[in-house]
Amino acid sequence: MDWYKRYLQNKQEIFLKKGKVSILYGPRRVGKTELLKKLISNFEGEIYIGTGDNLELREILSSQKLNTIITYFGNYDLVFIDEAQRIPEIGYALKLLIDNYPSMIIVVTGSSSFELSNKIGEPLTGRNITRILYPLSVYELYNQFGGMKIAERLNNILIFGSYPETFNASTITDKIEYLISLRDSYLFKDILEMGNIRNPAKLTELLKLLAFQIGHQVSLSELGNNLGIAKQSVERYLDLLEKTFIIKRVGGFSRNLRKEIVKSSRYYFWDNGVRNALINNFNPLNQRNDLGMLWENFLFMERIKTKHYKRIFSNDYFWRTYDQQEIDLVEERGGSLHGYEFKYSPRKIKTPKAWEKAYPESTFQVVSKDNFFDFLI
Repeated sequence: MDWYKRYLQNKQEIFLKKGKVSILYGPRRVGKTELLKKLISNFEGEIYIGTGDNLELREILSSQKLNTIITYFGNYDLVFIDEAQRIPEIGYALKLLIDNYPSMIIVVTGSSSFELSNKIGEPLTGRNITRILYPLSVYELYNQFGGMKIAERLNNILIFGSYPETFNASTITDKIEYLISLRDSYLFKDILEMGNIRNPAKLTELLKLLAFQIGHQVSLSELGNNLGIAKQSVERYLDLLEKTFIIKRVGGFSRNLRKEIVKSSRYYFWDNGVRNALINNFNPLNQRNDLGMLWENFLFMERIKTKHYKRIFSNDYFWRTYDQQEIDLVEERGGSLHGYEFKYSPRKIKTPKAWEKAYPESTFQVVSKDNFFDFLI
């Protein structure tokens, strides 16, 4: 498989830091393991590479016995554990190692937020560095191939997403088969293993409902009624889906107006291809009635990727009033508000009057296929 150069590939100072546990989160199949193997390939010293699938490794690290852990790991300069979320109480084991060997380098990956079952955050407070590896980003591809190559593949990205293997697939059929395999084999693996889900079919039904509501407020009660499950179960499922990097939640923004909608949320998919696989729709753009949803999902997640890699910190919201004035994305950063409306075809749209009146110091921009590079690069 061809290797696409990742932004984090040149960030050895992040991952190879003594006295810290470096954590790389991200969905399955985005290249976390290969990225870290490249980062440590020139490391001089004793290295241990293991995986959370290894039963013996799990038993040793989950024992919480200092003597046992030191016996097996005390002579390594670098410890790399892949899919570490599968090891019970992994956070405490890593704390024991880093406290007793402050010159050791520890790097772990996880395809679900460790808090899902292992509570890695609390034992490693102040001792960890975290980054996320997303599916391929426009920001990364632009730096490697330039804008024209992306423009030529933009329609494909909107339909098939940006997992590395979909980029490498040579035919449409290969892309579709890969995404179907990803959907069926990997998508729910962490949820089903750690979330104690009694009815997995409801997860798929829930995701299909969300897939048709991109850019719209989601009612938990309505979802529960459609699925025949309690609202509390819907909330739990959504939380699990977000922690395993399948969907991304966005809340409503409000500061001044009573008529602003703040109690509902919107949900986006980490990848357009996964979204389309869930609804089994890989039709060309000219044969679809959901182009607006695809464009909004694409731009929202690409913006999230760019900000994470470039370390641009913001609070992200949507904005909508009860009289249906709305803005797709509001970023609160640097003490200022920045509003963005996503439209595939270029057109002039006036700033919503209620927004302009309530937040006169804010900015507003329409992002279309003609200017999206400025927004993402």
